[in-house]
Amino acid sequence: MEKMKLFTIGFTQKSAEGFFTAIKKSGAERVIDVRLNNTSQLAGFAKQDDLRFFLRQMCGVDYRHEPRLAPTADILDAYKKKRMDWDEFERRFVDLIRQRQIEKTVSKEILSGGCLLCSEATPHQCHRRLVAEYLAERWGGVEVSHL
Repeated sequence: MEKMKLFTIGFTQKSAEGFFTAIKKSGAERVIDVRLNNTSQLAGFAKQDDLRFFLRQMCGVDYRHEPRLAPTADILDAYKKKRMDWDEFERRFVDLIRQRQIEKTVSKEILSGGCLLCSEATPHQCHRRLVAEYLAERWGGVEVSHL
């Protein structure tokens, strides 16, 4: 059985050139935005409508927003305001995606060959990594690459 490829990327601390080059070189077929808020002016080139346009024009890939793969506002806010540490964030977020049953409610076809996008520069303390690992564990046969 062929492995399903799943990529992840964050846009913070990346130039537009570096970001779009990494997407294009990866061979990803679509970018799946797993941010809760994807329209902030602080997102620069990664605002939803701009990102959709740039991905299509520069990389030939689709864009999709999947808020079911994002933390709730309460969880995100508590973490950002340092009312919880990473370990608690991770526990609460994994409980949330388990309750949402994302392995059943998000299509493998959407994620296969896709690239999970959020803002964090690296995957180490980022929910996109938790989503990828959770799905790899549930589905099996998932090859995760962090761009």
